Amino acid sequence: MLEECKIPYKIVPVNISKGDQFKPEFLKISPNNRMPAIVDPDGPNGKPIAIFESGAILIYLAEKTGKFLPSDPHGRYEVLQWLMFQMGGIGPMLGQAHHFRNYAPEKIEYAIDRYTNEGGRLYNVIDKRLEDREYLAGDYSIADMATMPWILGKRQGHSFDDFPNLKEWRERLKARPALQKGWSVMRDEVRSVADQTQDKERWEILFGSKQFQRR
Repeated sequence: MLEECKIPYKIVPVNISKGDQFKPEFLKISPNNRMPAIVDPDGPNGKPIAIFESGAILIYLAEKTGKFLPSDPHGRYEVLQWLMFQMGGIGPMLGQAHHFRNYAPEKIEYAIDRYTNEGGRLYNVIDKRLEDREYLAGDYSIADMATMPWILGKRQGHSFDDFPNLKEWRERLKARPALQKGWSVMRDEVRSVADQTQDKERWEILFGSKQFQRR
């Protein structure tokens, strides 16, 4: 979104494998110790504002720039309902499929089946939605931006070939220069989660008891 809107920004890395997300200075910005989070020094009325949760950030930036979220009520709520679809379904369900299929220390068949099957249902919802349109809600919008990075195909137990409309949509988004730039920003600085979870301490921070401590 920042690249699409050509908003200057500075990346502040948060190393979640070392527990940076639990530091008091980060919790002031993101109380749920999750990324992404932003601080806009030029917020409403010229005052700084901190925002966490990707959906809220996208809405904020769309309203700040007047881009990727229609101003007319019908178009606006068309986008917002598909953004909520990502936040309430795509993110949580596909995140669980990804976890239980790839990172869980035990292969729990029930969990793998439940979230893989739900992921397939959600893939199908998107595929059906895209039968007669290029994007989820009218023109390219924050709903597409929020949804696309969660669609990981084989890592979630699905083939894009089974969802041709979704596949074409995903390729269409991947071709956008702003998306390519956004994905490349920290590519050289961030190791894969698989690499980050090789030792016990990192595992405890990312997936174990340390993440549930009161702070």
